[in-house]
Amino acid sequence: MKFRPCIDIHNGKVKQIVGGSLRDEEDKASENFVSEQDAAFYARLYRADALTGGHVILLNPEDSPWYEVTKQQAFLALAADPGGLQIGGGIRDENAEEFLRAGASHVIVTSFVFRGGQIQFENLTRLSRLVGKEHLVLDLSCRKKDGCYYIVTDRWQTFTDVPLTAELMDELAGYCDEFLVHAVDVEGKARGVETEVAGLLGGWGKCPVTYAGGVGSYEDLELLRRLGRGNLDVTVGSALDLFGGPLSYRKILELCDK
Repeated sequence: MKFRPCIDIHNGKVKQIVGGSLRDEEDKASENFVSEQDAAFYARLYRADALTGGHVILLNPEDSPWYEVTKQQAFLALAADPGGLQIGGGIRDENAEEFLRAGASHVIVTSFVFRGGQIQFENLTRLSRLVGKEHLVLDLSCRKKDGCYYIVTDRWQTFTDVPLTAELMDELAGYCDEFLVHAVDVEGKARGVETEVAGLLGGWGKCPVTYAGGVGSYEDLELLRRLGRGNLDVTVGSALDLFGGPLSYRKILELCDK
């Protein structure tokens, strides 16, 4: 199980937020942690520890007055660790290459592909051809509704009609290099992982998949290791001591490297 570090940026600051609390109106979110360090600080740390495949996520929409300072922070991170980080948040065909040129190894995409509640295969095909399958990560972050987990978009605020299933992942895997899945209902709460989501992802195992959401203890990591069956990487956010939480970054590196 590989540890995938994260740098979440909101209103120009590196933060950890409660995932389901994010609102575009007035750029509000319930905050677990606001860093005094800039995004480049974390990128340099991850680079020094030879961590790759981490995620830089812009949490402001493009029409936000905070978007440009958030983007500037993201570019600082990419410049500090060229080729070591992936980037997501408002990525589409018109701006994807700009982020790759700035140093991202991959672009992470949700809303451009999942629009109007459905998969827009025209957009997906165009983007995959534009940047290359090897540079595209599809974000299948999900929330539970009526007993099923559905893909959510627009910074996790909007439900689609597309359920997260192994069949969906089979269908989309030909267009991308990896999947990233935040279990949004537990994201930022550090109270335990979504075992149904983790079990589904771990049972698939046909390309790299990263799980994020709810890790709050070292036992949660061991649970993810079992559920992941060797097919799942992990991100830890709010629970990490780098972001004010109780779990040691160094110990997590050791546990994930076992």
